[in-house]
Amino acid sequence: MRGGSKSVWPESEPSEADRRSYSDAEPGPFWLSGQRPEPHPPLEGDSEADLVVVGGGLTGLWAAVRAKERDPGREVALIERESLAIGASGRNGGFMSSSLVHGIGNGLARFPDEVPLLEKLGLENLEEIGRVIREQSIDCDMKKPGAIEVALSETMLDELADGVEELRKYGHEAVLLDADAMKAEVNSPLYRGGLWQKSGEWTVDPVRLCDGLADYAGRLGVRIHESTPMEGFDKAGAGGEVRTAAGSIRAGKVLLATAAFKVPVRQIRSRVIPVYDYVLVTEPLTRKQWDSLGWQNQQGLSDYSNQFHYFRPIDGGPEAATADSPGGRLLWGGYDAIYNFGGRVEDTAYQRDRSFAGLAQRFFTAFPQLEGVRFTHRWGGAIDTCSRFFAFYGTTLDGRVGWAVGHTGLGVGASRFSANLSLDILDGVENETTRLQYTKAKPVPFPPEPLRYGVVQFTRNRLAAADRKDGRRGLWLRTLDRLGLGFDS
Repeated sequence: MRGGSKSVWPESEPSEADRRSYSDAEPGPFWLSGQRPEPHPPLEGDSEADLVVVGGGLTGLWAAVRAKERDPGREVALIERESLAIGASGRNGGFMSSSLVHGIGNGLARFPDEVPLLEKLGLENLEEIGRVIREQSIDCDMKKPGAIEVALSETMLDELADGVEELRKYGHEAVLLDADAMKAEVNSPLYRGGLWQKSGEWTVDPVRLCDGLADYAGRLGVRIHESTPMEGFDKAGAGGEVRTAAGSIRAGKVLLATAAFKVPVRQIRSRVIPVYDYVLVTEPLTRKQWDSLGWQNQQGLSDYSNQFHYFRPIDGGPEAATADSPGGRLLWGGYDAIYNFGGRVEDTAYQRDRSFAGLAQRFFTAFPQLEGVRFTHRWGGAIDTCSRFFAFYGTTLDGRVGWAVGHTGLGVGASRFSANLSLDILDGVENETTRLQYTKAKPVPFPPEPLRYGVVQFTRNRLAAADRKDGRRGLWLRTLDRLGLGFDS
């Protein structure tokens, strides 16, 4: 679990200047604001396939690609309710981690005997993603800068120090940064040091990755249909039938890659809740502003708290700025984790002024040298969260329909692994991965409403309290830890 100390963040309300900084920002993801390929036509009428993938994000696209790579003769169709990457795949920070268990500590708390293999598989999975990106010439700004978990106090730094050998034990390159070394990497008056994991932590433009995978899938022969929401599915002969607004697809197998969106599968609905996360992106920074920050290695960063931020250079970073022209931006997100009663996933929740105001206030606290910078993009997105913090798998309708959901914010890298594992499960493949408890076990379900809403809200309150009390976890959080429900934001 993350540590904490007395919060360094302001307890006052955000100022009017904080709010003005994003007042004219585009209300949508930066990644989705560029030129996109022409949309694929919606499904009309009835058709057939060997496999239907439901969901046009990273998990669904990887599933379609891997299905054709594994068996070029398999007829594969993918349907997406709106447009490709419109969900969590287009609303994240572009961090691509090798971790399949949301961090080694979380994995050890749940499947300690399987962590060595899972870490190995995670690193191999990341290399396979890199191979496809290179071989298919996918222009998604892939970088391998590593990631730094930042200490905001000496207490945090002491806890991070314990993680260095643990990372090295499982095949990672990691180094502890003291205050001076941290300042040399990224300059903030708040930072007391950090843990730089140099391996297994990459960054990408997630939408350009999705678009590149869709192009590759099309060349492999995958039929893609956007603006095609699934209305339901049922048995059909030896396979299944997916019903849509204007037609249907009968197939031998169906794979659900629906993330936070509701589907008619009780095992998923009871275990996945949509939690909203919010992000700001700055205008291009000047050469002087980048020099005041450093950040020449362009690592992704997060702070080591229960309620944490994640942040990184994008759009070329410091290399894009010259003495004469601004260039490169900063992405700053996280901290809030908002759950709406009943698990509603609605477009209106993508814009939450209170979250943007808090993000802006804390951004200028972390980087006072950037006072006056404006934000050009603001957005929110729903993360498919489960109680174990990483994806889980299963089937229904006598094995005709499978799923991979619950990535809890680390799906950019894990999506390919999850897609491949889900295909193994659907195809009845026996191997070292399908035999793992990681694969077979399910996360603890969330309680039904209205208890669910109360539990989530109270837990968020207790996590914030722990951050204000030197990381000391009260009775409620300690109880959740003992039950294997160690929530963080």
